Amino acid sequence: MSALQTPEKSSRRKELRENKIVELYARALLLWDEHRSAVLTGFGVLVAAILAIPGYMYYQQQQQEEANQLLGQILPVYEQGNYQQALDGTGDARGLKEIADDFGGTSAGNLATYYAAHAYYQTDQYDRALTYFQRYDKEKDFFGASAYAAQAAIHESRGDFDRAGERYEQAASHFESDLTTPRYLLRAGQAYEQAGAFDAAAQAYRQITEEYPDAQQVQDAEVYLARVQAKQQATQRSSAS
Repeated sequence: MSALQTPEKSSRRKELRENKIVELYARALLLWDEHRSAVLTGFGVLVAAILAIPGYMYYQQQQQEEANQLLGQILPVYEQGNYQQALDGTGDARGLKEIADDFGGTSAGNLATYYAAHAYYQTDQYDRALTYFQRYDKEKDFFGASAYAAQAAIHESRGDFDRAGERYEQAASHFESDLTTPRYLLRAGQAYEQAGAFDAAAQAYRQITEEYPDAQQVQDAEVYLARVQAKQQATQRSSAS
């Protein structure tokens, strides 16, 4: 049988516990006093951020509605093929460039960026077209893929065939479609072939024949693949000799 605790021992333990609680409380007060300013500032910033969210959402909604309205006013000009006027605007409607620049953070403004890029491309202003195609926030859809393809075409026109091939491949994989992907892959292969990148060209052509056997581009891909393989063999023989 264990010995009973004496009143003195029990009282001592209680006193030690109370002293420990007092010590912890004192430390907490000290920490609070040292960091009170930072804590209150952080709390204030958090509250301000929370309160600002509804205002920001309302502002974004207003921006989106305005951009939608402005884009709807200028699109008929664009659709008529008056590309420079669509870029610059008319007396009654703001231009695509201004909408894209001022409302780029909205979906309508982003779409205006795409249309502005295409309008610049159609008017042979390739530097500006490339800037706006790069700025365009590309969704996984037809527009996103065509934006990459347009960049590829610009690089191709400048003789930068390696980069053109890369962009065509991006267009092909960005939005996979039985209609557009084989076409972009064929263009990628042609660009790589022009650059002398025969392995990359062969891979693009082979991907068409293997993954899209019913595509219209298959026959061309087979012919181009045979041509590239002949070039590869010639290159290998030249290196060996």
